[in-house]
Amino acid sequence: MNNKIAAQAAKRPSKSEFKDKEKPAQIRGSNIVAAKAVADAIKSSLGPRGMDKMIQDSKGEVTITNDGATILKQMKVLHPAAKMLVELSQAQDAEAGDGTTSVVILAGAMLETSQQLLTKGFHPANISDSLLHFASKAVEVLESMAISVNLSDNASLLKSANTSLSSKVVHEHSGMLAPMAVDAVLKIVDPAQEKNVDLKDIRIIKKLGETVEDSQLIDGIVFTQKTQGYGGPNKMEKAKIGLIQFCISPPKTDMDNTVLIRDYSAMDRVLREERQYILNITKKIKAAGCNVLLIQKSILRDAVSDLALHLLAKQKIMVVKDIEREDIEFVYKTLGCRPIASLDHFTPEALGTAELAEEMQAGSSKLVKITGVQNPGKTVSILLRGSNKQVLEEADRSLHDALCVIRCLVKKRYLIPGGGAPESELSVKLTKFAHSLKGMDAYCFRAFAESLEVIPGILAENAGLNPISTVTELRNRHAQGETHAGINVRKGSISNIIDENVLQPLLVSTSAITLAAECVRSILKIDDIVNVTRL
Repeated sequence: MNNKIAAQAAKRPSKSEFKDKEKPAQIRGSNIVAAKAVADAIKSSLGPRGMDKMIQDSKGEVTITNDGATILKQMKVLHPAAKMLVELSQAQDAEAGDGTTSVVILAGAMLETSQQLLTKGFHPANISDSLLHFASKAVEVLESMAISVNLSDNASLLKSANTSLSSKVVHEHSGMLAPMAVDAVLKIVDPAQEKNVDLKDIRIIKKLGETVEDSQLIDGIVFTQKTQGYGGPNKMEKAKIGLIQFCISPPKTDMDNTVLIRDYSAMDRVLREERQYILNITKKIKAAGCNVLLIQKSILRDAVSDLALHLLAKQKIMVVKDIEREDIEFVYKTLGCRPIASLDHFTPEALGTAELAEEMQAGSSKLVKITGVQNPGKTVSILLRGSNKQVLEEADRSLHDALCVIRCLVKKRYLIPGGGAPESELSVKLTKFAHSLKGMDAYCFRAFAESLEVIPGILAENAGLNPISTVTELRNRHAQGETHAGINVRKGSISNIIDENVLQPLLVSTSAITLAAECVRSILKIDDIVNVTRL
């Protein structure tokens, strides 16, 4: 009897050996539902007729936008799988700058398709491998329908910048912002040689007041600080500009100390020495021929004292102080003046030259503008205006997206039609390609090809059209060989989208498909969530 009980106990699995076979499927289902919820939250923002979101943070600050990356960044997402979609939109923003809403919607549609395939008994590894193959084939199809573009062709660049701006809150100002973005990028790159654009060389200064229409592209530099020193000049022609990183104020010791002054004569001597010390510095600056002085912000002590400002004003030197440390590189790149760390190195060779440096009024505050730089670097400044903070912030985000679109064209010089045309073409071509495959791969390919039609469907829905009839007609047109047929949101019909000047860079679409597929594959491979708590 005892032997029978012992044998049964040996057969029964212990708790450590027990594994819930349902758990991986439940975890996967939970991850897919959470990620799809994020995609569903922003799908109404897609396209030119997409809705805007008003986001209020914990401090009460309000943001109005329809930019996918901005909305997701502001949302407090707790689920780890949902956070992956937030990171996906940020990756798309870094890579292409545009298509941040599309990439999340595509990932949501692919996850929904994966969920259906999992329900039918497909293994996650097989679905993942098919999705990798699908993404590489989709990039091939997109490249085959791309139109080559020359960077000297301003019209094509303007069309793609306008397409990017058409879905933004400030779309009515696209006629002014698009040429500004194109001119800014072309000023800092040599189209014949360069294959990338460093957007840090384009400085956007936001200033409240007036309207977006009053924004301007400045071939020079703008400082948000006003000139310092009473009685000093606020306009200087034939400017000789010095950029200093040392302080024009009484020196301090490295450690705390106390100086005890017992009589007035000693106090007078201290003040006299201080005046003489500062006067020597200002005389050296004047002797070098400098008449515009830019002073870096100091943390430990005042960068420039009131006495120094008074002496500099008497010597007719225009002073701009509190230049941020991170702006120093941009300033010397633009003006061609070397940052000077000590007075001994303050020589005429270290100065930059410009035609004009002047203080100008901008709303309720003042700016300093320097133009006509003699040896200009490859940089440009944009002064952005707006009637309120929300409009100004959204104009900044929209202009950044337009600049990123032009950067995409410098990286990969191809355009493709917009308006849901590439997704419909991919759907038709890849469904056809699926017939040449066998087994599970063919089934997965066909399912993922159908999932791409989510983009034209949502575009039509947001534009107030019937999504089913619109997508059906669009599919039919592409099946007949009309590669450039897309949804014309303005007319509410299907038309040749290239004739409507709706174009976008190839890199935006290829990046969206590749990144969305990678994200979905990562989510499919997860079969457990382990919470590590610290004791």
